[in-house]
Amino acid sequence: ILVAYMMTSLFFNKFTHRYLLEGQTIEVIWTILPAITLIFIALPSLRLLYLLDESMDPIITVKTVGHQWYWSYEYTDFTNPYEFDAYMIPYNEMSPNGFRLLDVDNRTVLPMNTQIRMLVTAADVLHSWTVPALGVKVDATPGRLNQTSFFMNRPGLFYGQCSEICGANHSFMPIVIESVNTKTFIKWI
Repeated sequence: ILVAYMMTSLFFNKFTHRYLLEGQTIEVIWTILPAITLIFIALPSLRLLYLLDESMDPIITVKTVGHQWYWSYEYTDFTNPYEFDAYMIPYNEMSPNGFRLLDVDNRTVLPMNTQIRMLVTAADVLHSWTVPALGVKVDATPGRLNQTSFFMNRPGLFYGQCSEICGANHSFMPIVIESVNTKTFIKWI
């Protein structure tokens, strides 16, 4: 009853401006104009986004599989495919100059100044392969193969971790990328 009284008093008040609700021309203008502006921004952006995704021709492809709680890597571009698992080095086995919770027993060695394609998937639960220094973060989903590409222009070690909460030992899934020159990479492989 109170709501009905308030509604009728609002509609039949003599101080209400009767023509306030009629402004269809301006409403059409401020609806259509931003829509046209957004279309002019979005169409070129979408076209460039799809072109950018496949514009780089990778020299090497590495497949990464996330497990609870380690990473597997597969180099399949070579005549003898190379596969290995990368586990975190426990604190009691670490070298004095190693990084706690970030070092692995098998580093992923990749050549610098080379376009690299990384295929990422998971064997059990959701993971996320992340190396912040390279600007790379790819979700690892079971049954789905996600891809990213990156380019390393300097030698060194790049550290990362699984950035998806994947279970009790989620923080014990480090990633170490070792960027080397091409000759060193060929000797390593």
